[in-house]
Amino acid sequence: MDPRPEMGLLLTRRHFFGLGSTGIGTAALATLLNRDLGAAALGRAPSSGDTTGGLPGLPHYAPTAKRVIYLFQSGAPSQMELFDYKPRLQDLRGTELPDSIRKGQRLTGMTATQSSFPVAPTLFKFSQQGQSGAWVSELMPHTAGIADDISFVKSMHTEAINHDPAVTFFQTGAQLAGRPSIGSWISYGLGSDTEDLPSFVVMVSMGTGAPGGQPLYDRLWGSGFLPTRYQGVKFRSVGDPVLYLSNPPGLNRASRRRFLDDLGRLNELKAQEYHDPEINTRISQYEMAYRMQASVPDLTDLSDEPERIFELYGPESRKPGTFAANCLLARRLAERGVRFIQLFHRGWDQHNRLPKQIRGQCYDTDQPSAALVQDLKERGLLEDTLVIWGGEFGRTVYSQGRLTEDDYGRDHHPRCFTIWLAGGGIQPGIVHGETDDFSYNITRDPVHVHDLQATILHCLGIDHTRLTYKYQGRDFRLTDVHGHLVKPILS
Repeated sequence: MDPRPEMGLLLTRRHFFGLGSTGIGTAALATLLNRDLGAAALGRAPSSGDTTGGLPGLPHYAPTAKRVIYLFQSGAPSQMELFDYKPRLQDLRGTELPDSIRKGQRLTGMTATQSSFPVAPTLFKFSQQGQSGAWVSELMPHTAGIADDISFVKSMHTEAINHDPAVTFFQTGAQLAGRPSIGSWISYGLGSDTEDLPSFVVMVSMGTGAPGGQPLYDRLWGSGFLPTRYQGVKFRSVGDPVLYLSNPPGLNRASRRRFLDDLGRLNELKAQEYHDPEINTRISQYEMAYRMQASVPDLTDLSDEPERIFELYGPESRKPGTFAANCLLARRLAERGVRFIQLFHRGWDQHNRLPKQIRGQCYDTDQPSAALVQDLKERGLLEDTLVIWGGEFGRTVYSQGRLTEDDYGRDHHPRCFTIWLAGGGIQPGIVHGETDDFSYNITRDPVHVHDLQATILHCLGIDHTRLTYKYQGRDFRLTDVHGHLVKPILS
């Protein structure tokens, strides 16, 4: 399709004069000097072939982390069952949550019509771990074993009270869809440390605690208004790890190379004619796919992993698509220079049958998460790899539905919840923030979603207020106009 009629319809007077005064001149200068240098000056990564370049001037200062592995627990793990120990609740079992604690908090549609809000203490035992003395549930024995390597943040909070806006908020800095994901921002700013794999890789696994779980959408790792070259690449567990990676029948690698060379030349002509960054994205993605034909099979071939590694990551680590297998692949991706690796694990939305369902979720995630930290540490990678574990909000202290001796559920709770971080400039063995005796309100050192995002970027050497992209006449950033560094957790 000829894009000229569409461009004519979309071209405003402002856009025309902007193109005439700067765009054409800059493009001509880039052609005369160096195409990739010109692209960087425009705030774009280099076009075809070179996947390593980020924006000029970044990082803003010496980073403590080169890469991020984000273990996102979709559905919202209950902080009271895992890390936020509240022993006084045992004496209040079945009593009404005091109005002085609830403070008129808005409720979801699932509990707004309840006439009673009975306090539901956890059924699980806690113990203090490591020199930090962090309280960890019996559900997380392997995480307990690395307590001195991680930093617990018990005072996370968010404005979002439902799953999709809350997950979107963590990934993009906004509750409404359409903004670039955090991985895309980082890829845009810093580029890649590898030429043979994408800078941003995503893997999704299904929990055994509550199969089905909340849905996840590709836009959560999308590039929003950034060029699409910065969107996350989703790896699959069945068939080709990436769709259409294999050559079609009858086309060998040499033929594919000749085809891509010819196609690239045609696309370069169009790029020079229309100055559309998406054409450069198309060229670079074709080239990346070609290189991935060789790099991805090597990545996913686990035959060189010793038996002790599979034992470390647990019994599910040999099964493609499990959280354990994805954690092992995350370590292999980190070794190969992938900048941002995100694992989504579904199934934490426990509105009922929580004691049964959360056991399955912890079986899925506890050992592999701890193994990943331990494995990275043994290989000398943890010091420059930032690992994050957590969901989109917490769960209520009161029971959703009927409270019995051995069963209860919990509704969404945005006011306080727990995450943990390790490596990459994070101070190990500390507990940051406190909540009240009901794990309902924060009493010390609150940490907002934008604060966490600002801190992640800081560890990568990025000032979150300076990583921006102009769109529709406004400079956007991941943290919008918010965000403060969580300095006490930084080493």
